[in-house]
Amino acid sequence: MKPPAGLPIGALARRTGLAVSAIRYYEEQGLLTPWRNAGGQRRFARADIRRLSFVRIAQQFGFTLPEIRALLGELPGGRAPTPQDWSRIAERFRARLDQRIETLQKLRDNLDGCIGCGCLSLPKCALYNPGDRAGQKGSGPRYLMGDKPEI
Repeated sequence: MKPPAGLPIGALARRTGLAVSAIRYYEEQGLLTPWRNAGGQRRFARADIRRLSFVRIAQQFGFTLPEIRALLGELPGGRAPTPQDWSRIAERFRARLDQRIETLQKLRDNLDGCIGCGCLSLPKCALYNPGDRAGQKGSGPRYLMGDKPEI
């Protein structure tokens, strides 16, 4: 059985807004699997447009390629993903997005206040993080990471 004609890499690049080199990189990273036509040229499924669009957006929101690869690894091989396939991924991705949204909201709302990072450079730090108590809970901006100030 002859494989479908597929999209050449240039057409995929134009449609996704990605450079050809980026598409090749994502292929090397295992995020998509093209096939070769009789002339040895890469051919991609139309479903790869959605896959690469997902990669672009997920990266913009700070997801790493290993995280993205794990999510996309749940999609079936050898056929275009169905809405049900994408729904399964969306459930898992939604939980991670909700966590990031919560962190971004905390950052937005508290950037001018004490975030529990230990710098103690703002007047509010003396109230919310006296003597860097937040540092006892671990490294990083503890209050942005979910810890509550002990007032």
